[in-house]
Amino acid sequence: MLKRKQSSRVEAQPVTDFGPDESLSDNADILWINKPWVHSLLRICAIISVISVCMNTPMTFEHYPPLQYVTFTLDTLLMFLYTAEMIAKMHIRGIIKGDNSYVKDRWCVFDGFMVFCLWVSLVLQVFEIADIVDQMSPWGMLRIPRPLIMIRAFRIYFRFELPRTRITNILKRSGEQIWSVSIFLLFFLLLYGILGVQMFGTFTYHCVVNDTKPGNVTWNSLAIPDTHCSPELEEGYQCPPGFKCMDLEDLGLSRQELGYSGFNEIGTSIFTVYEAASQEGWVFLMYRAIDSFPRWRSYFYFITLIFFLAWLVKNVFIAVIIETFAEIRVQFQQMWGSRSSTTSTATTQMFHEDAAGGWQLVAVDVNKPQGRAPACLQKMMRSSVFHMFILSMVTVDVIVAASNYYKGENFRRQYDEFYLAEVAFTVLFDLEALLKIWCLGFTGYISSSLHKFELLLVIGTTLHVYPDLYHSQFTYFQVLRVVRLIKISPALEDFVYKIFGPGKKLGSLVVFTASLLIVMSAISLQMFCFVEELDRFTTFPRAFMSMFQILTQEGWVDVMDQTLNAVGHMWAPVVAIYFILYHLFATLILLSLFVAVILDNLELDEDLKKLKQLKQSEANADTKEKLPLRLRIFEKFPNRPQMVKISKLPSDFTVPKIRESFMKQFIDRQQQDTCCLLRSLPSASSSSCDHSKRSAIEDNKYIDQKLRKSVFSIRARNLLEKESAVTKILSKRPLQIHSPISNCCLSFGRSHCHYNGIRACTRQRMLSGSFEGQPAKERSILSVQHHIRQERRSLRHGSNSQRISRGKSLETLTQDHSNTVRYRNAQREDSEIKMIQEKKEQAEMKRKVQEEELRENHPYFDKPLFIVGREHRFRNFCRVVVRARFNASKTDPVTGAVKNTKYHQLYDLLGLVTYLDWVMIIVTICSCISMMFESPFRRVMHAPTLQIAEYVFVIFMSIELNLKIMADGLFFTPTAVIRDFGGVMDIFIYLVSLIFLCWMPQNVPAESGAQLLMVLRCLRPLRIFKLVPQMRKVVRELFSGFKEIFLVSILLLTLMLVFASFGVQLFAGKLAKCNDPNIIRREDCNGIFRINVSVSKNLNLKLRPGEKKPGFWVPRVWANPRNFNFDNVGNAMLALFEVLSLKGWVEVRDVIIHRVGPIHGIYIHVFVFLGCMIGLTLFVGVVIANFNENKGTALLTVDQRRWEDLKSRLKIAQPLHLPPRPDNDGFRAKMYDITQHPFFKRTIALLVLAQSVLLSVKWDVEDPVTVPLATMSVVFTFIFVLEVTMKIIAMSPAGFWQSRRNRYDLLVTSLGVVWVVLHFALLNAYTYMMGACVIVFRFFSICGKHVTLKMLLLTVVVSMYKSFFIIVGMFLLLLCYAFAGVVLFGTVKYGENINRHANFSSAGKAITVLFRIVTGEDWNKIMHDCMVQPPFCTPDEFTYWATDCGNYAGALMYFCSFYVIIAYIMLNLLVAIIVENFSLFYSTEEDQLLSYNDLRHFQIIWNMVDDKREGVIPTFRVKFLLRLLRGRLEVDLDKDKLLFKHMCYEMERLHNGGDVTFHDVLSMLSYRSVDIRKSLQLEELLAREQLEYTIEEEVAKQTIRMWLKKCLKRIRAKQQQSCSIIHSLRESQQQELSRFLNPPSIETTQPSEDMNANSQDNNMQPETSSQQQLLSPTLSDRGGSRQDAGDTGKPQRKFGQWRLPSAPKPISHSVSSVNLRFGGRTTMKSVVCKMNPMTDAASCGSEVKKWWTRQLTVESDESGDDLLDI
Repeated sequence: MLKRKQSSRVEAQPVTDFGPDESLSDNADILWINKPWVHSLLRICAIISVISVCMNTPMTFEHYPPLQYVTFTLDTLLMFLYTAEMIAKMHIRGIIKGDNSYVKDRWCVFDGFMVFCLWVSLVLQVFEIADIVDQMSPWGMLRIPRPLIMIRAFRIYFRFELPRTRITNILKRSGEQIWSVSIFLLFFLLLYGILGVQMFGTFTYHCVVNDTKPGNVTWNSLAIPDTHCSPELEEGYQCPPGFKCMDLEDLGLSRQELGYSGFNEIGTSIFTVYEAASQEGWVFLMYRAIDSFPRWRSYFYFITLIFFLAWLVKNVFIAVIIETFAEIRVQFQQMWGSRSSTTSTATTQMFHEDAAGGWQLVAVDVNKPQGRAPACLQKMMRSSVFHMFILSMVTVDVIVAASNYYKGENFRRQYDEFYLAEVAFTVLFDLEALLKIWCLGFTGYISSSLHKFELLLVIGTTLHVYPDLYHSQFTYFQVLRVVRLIKISPALEDFVYKIFGPGKKLGSLVVFTASLLIVMSAISLQMFCFVEELDRFTTFPRAFMSMFQILTQEGWVDVMDQTLNAVGHMWAPVVAIYFILYHLFATLILLSLFVAVILDNLELDEDLKKLKQLKQSEANADTKEKLPLRLRIFEKFPNRPQMVKISKLPSDFTVPKIRESFMKQFIDRQQQDTCCLLRSLPSASSSSCDHSKRSAIEDNKYIDQKLRKSVFSIRARNLLEKESAVTKILSKRPLQIHSPISNCCLSFGRSHCHYNGIRACTRQRMLSGSFEGQPAKERSILSVQHHIRQERRSLRHGSNSQRISRGKSLETLTQDHSNTVRYRNAQREDSEIKMIQEKKEQAEMKRKVQEEELRENHPYFDKPLFIVGREHRFRNFCRVVVRARFNASKTDPVTGAVKNTKYHQLYDLLGLVTYLDWVMIIVTICSCISMMFESPFRRVMHAPTLQIAEYVFVIFMSIELNLKIMADGLFFTPTAVIRDFGGVMDIFIYLVSLIFLCWMPQNVPAESGAQLLMVLRCLRPLRIFKLVPQMRKVVRELFSGFKEIFLVSILLLTLMLVFASFGVQLFAGKLAKCNDPNIIRREDCNGIFRINVSVSKNLNLKLRPGEKKPGFWVPRVWANPRNFNFDNVGNAMLALFEVLSLKGWVEVRDVIIHRVGPIHGIYIHVFVFLGCMIGLTLFVGVVIANFNENKGTALLTVDQRRWEDLKSRLKIAQPLHLPPRPDNDGFRAKMYDITQHPFFKRTIALLVLAQSVLLSVKWDVEDPVTVPLATMSVVFTFIFVLEVTMKIIAMSPAGFWQSRRNRYDLLVTSLGVVWVVLHFALLNAYTYMMGACVIVFRFFSICGKHVTLKMLLLTVVVSMYKSFFIIVGMFLLLLCYAFAGVVLFGTVKYGENINRHANFSSAGKAITVLFRIVTGEDWNKIMHDCMVQPPFCTPDEFTYWATDCGNYAGALMYFCSFYVIIAYIMLNLLVAIIVENFSLFYSTEEDQLLSYNDLRHFQIIWNMVDDKREGVIPTFRVKFLLRLLRGRLEVDLDKDKLLFKHMCYEMERLHNGGDVTFHDVLSMLSYRSVDIRKSLQLEELLAREQLEYTIEEEVAKQTIRMWLKKCLKRIRAKQQQSCSIIHSLRESQQQELSRFLNPPSIETTQPSEDMNANSQDNNMQPETSSQQQLLSPTLSDRGGSRQDAGDTGKPQRKFGQWRLPSAPKPISHSVSSVNLRFGGRTTMKSVVCKMNPMTDAASCGSEVKKWWTRQLTVESDESGDDLLDI
């Protein structure tokens, strides 16, 4: 799996010792305890102790009596040795006192416990030898802890070069994850356990003979085979005549005799559900339910159980282990060693001094000739011809060995032709080894690992050709020669090295698995060896085989059931829990570890991922340059361009013909020049403005398209963008500016230069520290990432301030050097990205140029069928029909924004494909439905109603293909119908359907061409793959990783070939035996004998005295086992393939042990271990790796993977649907506090669980316990009604309805109330069923109340959503195979597994059989039943539906291909999807770019801004939301004003000023919070950088525009000020003159000059009454709110009142001369309010409230000062 964590540092870490403290103090008086050889001896003694306890069983002593004394002697010696060690450690450490005492050390306590168990075992054995205690007594269970001493042999490796805290955290987190997933699994087990109890109940009704009496039920009383039945006549299976349906429990059978599986109560139901979820025996439970209850109920329950539990929930364990192992691997990288590329073991590297005096690494070949052979032999040995000759000889040897077969009992096998060939090959390879040793020397030869392996094969095969050792265990060396063929393919060699090269991890895991098996086998041996009638745990080999069988899941339920029946009803629950825990650990955790190791070996190193991404982008660009071969074929023909003749030209000379394309281009260019000329002319009137704008837009589009086709498209587009940007700035000026400053600013053309200066000053200000007067504060991640972007772009531009000068200090030089390095790295990254982008554009352009040249020079190019013209009306009509589709996007005609419609998901579905494809999808589905009604007894050839769909399908597909061919062409056109495999499949399906419809054969013989045609007709559902784009994507993902899957298949076939060759040479002819077990010799195998019949696998009846089991007489036959043999390599490969699927290997093991010998049981166990643990897990790992590679996640770095996880997590995040707490402390507020308290929520969860427990037994009307249970459920219902009522009161009905969880609770509670009313009114079976359904519905609410369950359930739901098309693809494949199965095996006779439940008589039953095969349930036995051939069946020469024989070759290809495709590939894709989505749950706080606390804080702030709880807000409210954010998402307006502008403008640009959703703002914050250069992939990075560059430009333009406005305001202010000075001078002169002429009679005080000047200044201020004030004070507000000390004449406010100047003046004059400021705006109403001291305070409060309302409705584009002064 991908690495999610940062790699561990290179510096040395302290060693963490989790092992024992064996290095005691050096001054200890007992010296021998510190000796290393003593420690090694004690570890060896631990292994000996395990061996001793494995031999200590009654059955082992019975077979080998001396072993009792041997084990006693060994235990005595071990007891004295370990006791001496314990006493020595107690003496040195102390027993209790001291910090390092014996009882305070955990390992010492463990060693002491092991010594105590050893003493107990020794004393018990003394009593057994003295016959005081019986050997078969339960006292032997005291030896159960003894195998745990194996830990002493391996605990020395519990030392890691990592800090203890880190390892402890890893183990703690891993344990928490596994525990959480276990709780999730338990939730589903409990859910399906409850459903099973209520839907089924007991399976106790069986068909018995009519005269069966209670207490007298025997094997002869049951039907053969035992059949369940239903007492109801309308449902289930009805017994045949002579039998009746009876309850065996009523007839006197006990629970132990009836079996432990079923749905009687909740405990047994959970046990049965776990058995079914393991996909072992589930289908037989389903058949029992089908016979006992309605069919639909059984299908629904068990199919959903398999899908959710077995395929989804249990695979979450694999995701947990993979993620955990990925973290552990990163942390333990130093201990395990890093992965390296494939290097030859024959070379090494040494330092060598070159000519320039430097040192470099030089490869040195260790295979350099060091022997004494002549040079010619050495040259020959090193030549490629010699190696190819040896490999060819190995190939011939493998072919010869695979050709061996069984020739009969009388044939002498010692000296046949195969033996002679083996001798010859052995001599040849011996000579090869001697030649290499002679040429290289023994030291040089043995230094290569490959040569060591070859030498081992030489020695083994030389011993094998010895006559007495031929066809013995030395045969392994002969068949292992095939491994040398891996050197033929470098890809296969590299793949093998990648998987098995780093063998430390895989080898450690294999050793751990073997040790676990040994320990658990020994524990189970001592636990069950004394149980009578149980032979599975009598000796250690049998116990090991049983525990290994549970590990492989094959027949593990039989092992558990036999043990449960043997131990009795009392101990059955304990034994069941023991086996389930072992099975859970072995199958879900241990096997997942193998998958994790293989995925880790397939993982690329971190430093190679970036390089791989660039190389992949370059490769994609290269592939788009060339045209396909079907189009390049036109280049082979001479050019014949289409010519036109110019007419109506006055000329004396003949005008030659001119190319039509040239004329069109000339006309287009002339039109373009005319448009440009008209555009350059000034418009005459205002009425033509709109037309000129539209023409300008069209001209710009046309020019842009032409520039894109040119070679210099990038430069031309930049010039065009510059010109349009300047034009846009000039066009948005409100007034014409003539100042020198404005002209200087506009002379730059673009605003980037001025903006860079502002940005550099701002950045320098930010980097220097905080603002003056403000405390320094930790910056948010948004601020950090913004400054990283600014610094990177400044480095990219290379400003003068970053150049290195001479007079700088050392620190400055170091900083400048690092800046220079970063600048160069940024330049290199930019150049690489730009180069790839330009290369991709050039490739697309070259491809288009090639198409244009072919279209111009070849008149038949792009002509459908070389007949229809390129622009013919009929072709255009066909194009319109073919390409017509539903337009899902609804755009606003004014703003151009995409409208969010209510049914957008439905619209997206309708727009998924074209209308024509929708019609064909519907027709194909209807045709498939019609095919499902076909059967061998109702054939389409003889059923006219079924032929209707056939005719409709062929007619519609004919119309479709004709339209598509006329529109796009058949083959030699760019968009031809046959341009990929999908087109070929369409034509093939059409031809098959057409031929079958025209032929319609009446008689179809078996294995004939007509039957093959009917089988090919069954491929019709595959048309859906071609019609739906997502289905084509699934196919591409399936086949894009074909190379790795092919390599894995080769490895598995090689493994199978090795073991098949060995099996043929050892077991050929030895597996045949007489079917009568009492006959040993073949000569005596004749006559007939009576064979017993297996009546039932579930019942445990005992034979009574004189009773015989049912049976019949059969002839004796000497034959091989029915399903397998090793007589030739083909049969052996088939048998091993079935074993590789872990089905039927137990039978193969038992037959080999019974008929060949117990020692040969090792053969099948080794193959199963390699095939199961490595082979199948390798398949899983490769499919997951290929899926990640196709999804683009395999090459993602750590940061990129975290970014993908963050995006997936943000998609799941939703706004809080929780209304705010009521303001007052009234009744609603108290209810709110109560309902939101954690104790209240936990109490409700416990009540839900308590109510669910009421369904532990089935609610049946006739059962008296049902009434009190239903009454208690009524009480719980009223409690939940109270809960809902409290929440409605606390949140209000509108607030309660906003949450989906609350709606669900309300719905369930309402149903509960309705059930209560109906229950007391009716009291019948339907009301009880409704009550149980209500409780089950409420049980689902547990997931919403538990965070872990909720996240894991979201993982499963998201996985289901993403795997929808994969599931649909699986169903379509299932449907195709079902149709083919009906044709091939619809009339096959019943056999071992083909019966009335499982057969191919109809498509529905075939689907159920194939679904069973997907789970692997006895698929090989079904295949062998379908292979039945004469004389065991009745053939027919004319029709296949009149025979009951099978098809051997057809069954082999049919079942093997289906199992590989579905079980090995498609199901593993589900695992890959779950592993991919599990990161949503697994990621922790330190691994996330945005933590859960950040998301929670954003949800709270969004909940405050989105007061209507609609999930959307207007764009102008985004700025208020951003200001309210705190913590890591905070935007400091003092430091990051520019970032704030960018974020606001990004929302306005992307949404055109419309509404923005919760995810829109969250996505913008996520992009701004990460380093896009590290986290984003190439395409996304290019798009994001382009967007941010555009946003910066637009914000810079707005900044310049606002700056120009301010400059204009200053100029006007100065002009007004100069005018006001002249006016004031004139007024003063006039006043002086008037005072001189008219002296005043009463002396008054005039306002001072300061007052007048202030009035004039206030009058000169720009009017801001029309502008809206922002939420917080701006820079202009702060400047405007200050009051100078010299303004003594101004009115001053104090405590809500105004002090007027000292001079008495009229009120009107004072009001007119005073400019009051409130929030940066001047209003007359506020002045009057403040001037009047009698104004009510409530009116002022209402004014503030109205002002706040205006803040929430302010538009962001009303004033340019909003963007400038934010």
